[in-house]
Amino acid sequence: MRPFTNQPLTPARVDHVLIAEMVERGARVIDIGCGHGELLSLLEEQRDVDGRGVELKQANVNLCVARGMSVIQGDADIDLIHYPDKSFDYAILSQTLQAMRDPRHVLEQLLRIGRYAVVSFPNFGHWRIRLKFLIHGRMPVTANLPEPWYATQNIHHCTIKDFLGLCELVDAKVVKSVALNAYGKRMGLNLPWIWHNLIGEQAVFLLTRDG
Repeated sequence: MRPFTNQPLTPARVDHVLIAEMVERGARVIDIGCGHGELLSLLEEQRDVDGRGVELKQANVNLCVARGMSVIQGDADIDLIHYPDKSFDYAILSQTLQAMRDPRHVLEQLLRIGRYAVVSFPNFGHWRIRLKFLIHGRMPVTANLPEPWYATQNIHHCTIKDFLGLCELVDAKVVKSVALNAYGKRMGLNLPWIWHNLIGEQAVFLLTRDG
């Protein structure tokens, strides 16, 4: 029996809600960079998943374990190679890809160990970021990128267009994608990618290499 309820600690982030909608009920899931376990908690509550987590910070691992979650300490840049092929239905990386030392390697590992990979990230191509560059000539600080350049963990900023290029490079098929505007609302599916890249503040992608 789990010692605590698996209710999320805080109201669910909008990208977490979108990810939960993409995950099949009862699936085997690994959440890479799971933080305090909010997404795992949401997936267990709403989708009844068999969830596992990997988290770099030991304090966060301890918190997750205390809440009854199956989470281990690990570094996604080097530790994912130890998981067998297709050992999970979904390998999830939520708002963490831009903090990886080698995003291409990590994405390839997600696609290898999961039937599907789910990735969410802030869009560095948003018009407000472009405007701040143009006017101020300095690294922007926004709600989705809140730290100044010297304190951020994000070392590989990318745009939605950049990510699509990476998907093509690693032979990943886009099963579903959603861009969110500044108010956390889903942008129209029929809009061309150029508008998603310009107006979307963050994006969520469901990917696979399976036919």
